[in-house]
Amino acid sequence: MSNAPEVKPGTGNRRVEQGQQSRARLVESARVLFQRDGYAATSTEALLAATGLTRGALYHHFRDKKALFLAVCEAEHADLSRAIDAATQELADPMAQLMAGSLAWIDAVSRPGPRQVLLLDAPSVLGADEWATLDDRHGYRQLRAVVAELLGDSPGMAGATIDASAAVLNGAINELAHWVARSGAPGARAAAQEALRKLFAGVLG
Repeated sequence: MSNAPEVKPGTGNRRVEQGQQSRARLVESARVLFQRDGYAATSTEALLAATGLTRGALYHHFRDKKALFLAVCEAEHADLSRAIDAATQELADPMAQLMAGSLAWIDAVSRPGPRQVLLLDAPSVLGADEWATLDDRHGYRQLRAVVAELLGDSPGMAGATIDASAAVLNGAINELAHWVARSGAPGARAAAQEALRKLFAGVLG
């Protein structure tokens, strides 16, 4: 006769579900704190107090605070990708998609919380390579796809040229988001849109 403990039907599923809920609670609570206070000022103790979880539960899901921060960045990027999709899904013209998607990104990431996480903290916390990899999985991939569509029919257009063009636009869009956030002027968004129009014409024209 086996001495193994009886496993009731559904027990494993409940444990998986509870684990997923704990992880999601950690990410959402950390997101609020990282957005409000920044990475450096958010302590592990603050994260535990916000979630009501134990230190053991925290390190069960994430090996350290940086790994938790990366999960928060993924969540931020997922929301931004949905905002870009919503802004562009009804548009057939690639240039219109590029403008609408760029403005959706600027609108979202120039808000204090996402800006703190993605533009201020992420490059230094994750490092240049990991930040670039994260960006590539999300906003940059969407941007490059549109750039490739716009440039793809040009004679002799190489993949490196498409990559370089997308990189130029990506950097400019991020800097414009910083500028819009810092400016606070009523006409900042309209000025950013006009700057994008001229940039797109120069790089993609």
